[in-house]
Amino acid sequence: MFPDLTRDDVFRIETRRLWLRWPTAKDAPAIMALAGERAVAEMTAHIPHPLGREAVNDFLVKVRGANNAGTGLTLALTLRATPGRLIGLVGIAGDAGAPHLGYWLGQPWWGNGLMSEAAGALVHAFFAYAGGTCLTAGALPANRASQRVIEKIGFRWTDRRSTPSPARGGARDLDWFALDGTEWAARQRITEPDLAEAS
Repeated sequence: MFPDLTRDDVFRIETRRLWLRWPTAKDAPAIMALAGERAVAEMTAHIPHPLGREAVNDFLVKVRGANNAGTGLTLALTLRATPGRLIGLVGIAGDAGAPHLGYWLGQPWWGNGLMSEAAGALVHAFFAYAGGTCLTAGALPANRASQRVIEKIGFRWTDRRSTPSPARGGARDLDWFALDGTEWAARQRITEPDLAEAS
């Protein structure tokens, strides 16, 4: 799904305020502390609360393996001024036929548009460099902040469905969204400046 370019742990995406890099074992304490907060975990379908070190270690092995194989791409969010300090995660996982965008951000950084910036950059990499054709995303109906991130990137609501939630011992209703590569490309043409006209 992802090209050789992304399959090395030196791969980075730089945005205006963020570095997006491969997560490492050194990030485990920050993941436990930030994703393990009740306010963060309860806004997701998959993060358990409390979040233990073994689950975080297993997660890191899994996503680094997927990054290396090109079957997914999960990146740690860090502020450009502090590239060693993880503040959240963003990733695209799933097989080539059903890739899915997921993310979380530590509570101290909520409300600053950082996740929109990070998720937008990863979605751009997926469509522009990985040749993606369609991407899905889900959010809890009560999580309006997450839905705004998804909509800001260009996803459209498709439906609400019950989704297995092993972290919650059952299922949760999620609002599902989709973004087609053709729609994404058209949106890029609209937002990119026409350099010929500008000169």
